[in-house]
Amino acid sequence: MTTAAAPPESESTTAEAPSGKHAGTENFPVGSILLSKRVRPHVATFYAFARAIDDIGDAPHLSADEKLARLNGFEAAVTGRDTGDPAFAKGHAMRESLRATDVPVRHCVDLIAAFKQDAIKGRYADWDDLVAYCILSAAPVGRYLVDLHGGSRNGYGPSDALCIALQVINHLQDCQDDYRTLDRVYLPQNWMATEGATVEALDGPALTPGLRRVVDRCLDGCRALLAEARALPGGVIDRRLGLESAVIVDVAETLVRKLAREDPLAAPVKLTKPQAALCAARGVARGLFGR
Repeated sequence: MTTAAAPPESESTTAEAPSGKHAGTENFPVGSILLSKRVRPHVATFYAFARAIDDIGDAPHLSADEKLARLNGFEAAVTGRDTGDPAFAKGHAMRESLRATDVPVRHCVDLIAAFKQDAIKGRYADWDDLVAYCILSAAPVGRYLVDLHGGSRNGYGPSDALCIALQVINHLQDCQDDYRTLDRVYLPQNWMATEGATVEALDGPALTPGLRRVVDRCLDGCRALLAEARALPGGVIDRRLGLESAVIVDVAETLVRKLAREDPLAAPVKLTKPQAALCAARGVARGLFGR
């Protein structure tokens, strides 16, 4: 395995590579008031850990070997193989949070595996290949929350479906930036070939007809996933997590509708504040009714 690379002087006390992204830039509410005060600090710790390792995987100025070395350091910190290196402080904080809540470390290890994959892989052969990546890069977030809140009567299935859909939605929103900055394309390559789309077209001012068809096929996949995810709010043991997940399902469904109408190459496809507020209101209402 690659040995740890020395970080640049400006990062001498941390292995992180901050991107400037934060909870407010996410598609879903992070540690919102719908969750109990008891768990919010742990959710914040998990988000900080996930943000740190995701930023490393996405850092354009780091080589693949440097990314792998830093991610290996975070894995050592969260699993307890290293308990003192201050460069991985968020990994140590995550380890202590997991110990306090009795949540398995597996979810964090899977996230790290996903970002190691990002360091060395930039194309996905087909939908199944993309979903397999999302099982590592997105599903652990939902699994962590389900376990933190006492589990679900339906197991991880609906949570996995929601998280995979959210990840694919994010890939569609960021498809141009991912290609330009990281030469990373999450659109299934077999669909690209079938629809006559090229990766170079992602650098254009608008979706070509072929790219539009590929995006639409991805959205069909998201709709199927979200149909399964609708069982999540009523299945989780914790009532407040049920409300939170109902809001996130509504956010995901709304973004799918927007991406079906709008062009992510022509302009950012995001929720406005009024749209986000409406998703929250609808989600809470559905969550209460569903329970």
